[in-house]
Amino acid sequence: MSASLELWPSSPRRSGPPSRFDRVRRGIAETPSAMLLFVQLLGILVYPYFDTSTPGEYRPYARALFGIFGLLVLFLAVRAARATPALTWVAIGLGLPVVVLTVLEAFYPDPTLIFVSSVLHALFYFYTAYGLIRYMFADNWVTRDELYATGATFTVVAWGFAYLYLAVQHLFPDSFIITTVKGVSALGDRSWFELLYLSIANMTGTGLSDVYAITPHARSFMLLQQIFGMLYVALVVARLVGLTIARFRNNG
Repeated sequence: MSASLELWPSSPRRSGPPSRFDRVRRGIAETPSAMLLFVQLLGILVYPYFDTSTPGEYRPYARALFGIFGLLVLFLAVRAARATPALTWVAIGLGLPVVVLTVLEAFYPDPTLIFVSSVLHALFYFYTAYGLIRYMFADNWVTRDELYATGATFTVVAWGFAYLYLAVQHLFPDSFIITTVKGVSALGDRSWFELLYLSIANMTGTGLSDVYAITPHARSFMLLQQIFGMLYVALVVARLVGLTIARFRNNG
């Protein structure tokens, strides 16, 4: 890996064996996909605290804090896409407006602003997934980071569809319903986290979700996600697993 892809360039003045910090730094620099996957999984655990534990006047600040956490995800996504054959300027061109809109919608939850932000978020994550897939198909040698990229691509696509569903419900109100504890189906706008829950349940094929799409437009995008999830496992994961097995056989 070239030095231009490192988070912090190595110092030529240091002599002797690398320190523990240097080893950690190099590990982070060489596995951007692993860092992206880890932060996104951490975000799933962190988000409920920002979404429900800070009611009233503190909620905008909590949403802003989670927005800052989201910016870290965006930075790692840009970095992961930058390490691939994908064009860096496209990722940055989509990422910078997303950064601004992420902060603005935390304090000014205007429906139009949220719609524009959702569309740009979806485009950004889908482009990052495209870059990661190109990264995994760039050669016939499977690296450790490419294995992490299989998981990172899955979560990135799930994030992208969650934002896409957020935009769909803005254009077509009451596109999604949720079944309450008492078994009553409730209409209304679903939160981003509820749509992420639906997106992951839909993409994994488990179908274990209490959120459902009820309009034709919402269902059409859900069908696209189901098709992508099936093709992703059949093509990308199967290819990497096959190359990994062939590598161990050749080494043996």
